[in-house]
Amino acid sequence: MTSQDSAPPASDAWFVTTHWSVVLSAREADSPHSAAALETLCRTYWYPLYAWLRRQGRLSHDAQDLTQAFFARLLQKDYLQAAAREKGRFRTFLLVAFKRFLANEWDREHAQKRGGFVPIVPIDEHVAESRFAAEPSHNLPPDVLFDRQWAMTLLDRTMTQLQEEYIASGRAKLFEYLQSCLAREESALPYAEIATRLKLTEAAVKMAVHRLRARYREILRAEIAHTVVSPEDVEEEIRHLFAAFSS
Repeated sequence: MTSQDSAPPASDAWFVTTHWSVVLSAREADSPHSAAALETLCRTYWYPLYAWLRRQGRLSHDAQDLTQAFFARLLQKDYLQAAAREKGRFRTFLLVAFKRFLANEWDREHAQKRGGFVPIVPIDEHVAESRFAAEPSHNLPPDVLFDRQWAMTLLDRTMTQLQEEYIASGRAKLFEYLQSCLAREESALPYAEIATRLKLTEAAVKMAVHRLRARYREILRAEIAHTVVSPEDVEEEIRHLFAAFSS
C-alpha cells in the first residue's frame, strides 16, 4: 500500500464516519453506532481528564473514581444534549461537561462506596500515575495543560499506529532507525549511516524518511478528524493544539 492509497479521502463524506460526527448526528436517538463511537472516544481520551484532575490537586484514587463516574454518566447520554454541532470539538465538549459534572453531580455520585462505579472505561491507576509522574511540573493553568496533554495523546496514538503499520508490513527495523528522523531530532543518525546499517542507498533512506513523514501527517490528521465535525476544523485544531506547547 502506498501512502497515496492509505490517505483518507479528501471529502466531507469521510467525516460522516468519524467518531465525533457519528455521536453528534445521532445524539438524540438511541443509536448503537453513536454509543460505540462515544465509548471509543472515551477509551482513547480518558487520560487528559485524569491528568487535569491531578493538576487540580486531587489524589490519584479520587481522580480515578471521578473520571470513571463521569464516563459512566456520559455514556448514558445525559450530557449529549449539550453537544451542539456548532460547538463541535470533542475536546472542548468533554472538559466543559466534566466541569459541570464535578460542580453539580459528584457529591451525589460519591455517596456510593469507593469502587462502586461501573468500569465502562478501564483506567489502570498504576499506568496513569506512572505516566503522570513522568510529566514535568508546570505552573500553567490546568486548562492549558489539558490541551497540551490532549495534543500529546494524539501524537502518541499517531506514533503507535505508524509503528504498528511498519511492523505489520515487515519494516520494523526500518522504523527503528527512521523514527528519530520524523522531527529531525539531534540524536538522529545521519542518513549515510542509516543507509550503511540497513544496506540501502542514501537516496533510498531519504525517500523512506519522506514517506514516513507523509504517512505520519496522514494518521495525525485522521486522529484529529475523529474529534471534530468538519474538514475545515482539522487545520484549526492542529494550530490550536500545537500552540499549547508554546504557552
